[in-house]
Amino acid sequence: MSAFSELLAAEFAPYGSLSQGQLNLLEAHYALLMHWNKRLNLTRITELSSVVRLHYCESLFLGLHLPKVVELRIADVGSGAGFPGIPVAVVRPDCSVDLIESHARKAVFLSEASRVLPNVCVISRRAEECSAEYDWIVSRAVRPAEVLALDLAPKAALLLNSEEAQGIGGEIFDLPWGEKHALLLTNVPRGTAR
Repeated sequence: MSAFSELLAAEFAPYGSLSQGQLNLLEAHYALLMHWNKRLNLTRITELSSVVRLHYCESLFLGLHLPKVVELRIADVGSGAGFPGIPVAVVRPDCSVDLIESHARKAVFLSEASRVLPNVCVISRRAEECSAEYDWIVSRAVRPAEVLALDLAPKAALLLNSEEAQGIGGEIFDLPWGEKHALLLTNVPRGTAR
């Protein structure tokens, strides 16, 4: 087992176990991310333990906290390097995940990174231009107000600073991997989502 897979399995073990197939998919994404990151700024976090904890574990934690409903439709807004969408798609193969990314080169990376994931689709446009309907919006590193203003889904799961989460309302889970990191599960304000 590689250093990435060992660390990811160990860090995530208190919250859930990952199969070897899931670890392989996530490691393939990590390898591609590190390769592409040399040419395209996908992430500033590149040290292995930080990448595992802050990108993969937090995204997987989000995936496990979404309702256990078959065929849940999820929109990852501002997907960037594929977080949280790709780990969510790996840990929740029962869900379909659309990675919405307006930056064309990042969308090309996402298309390459998701080729082996049949439950993932890449949409290369601004989220405001999307007309599809989803059950959940997920996001990381996008301003919460921008995500909650979208007319895409009635529910949102956001990875954000715990102080930001306090001001929004909803169910908040403190994350153990980053200082003041939280997962917020909330309703999209009435009159915004369908």
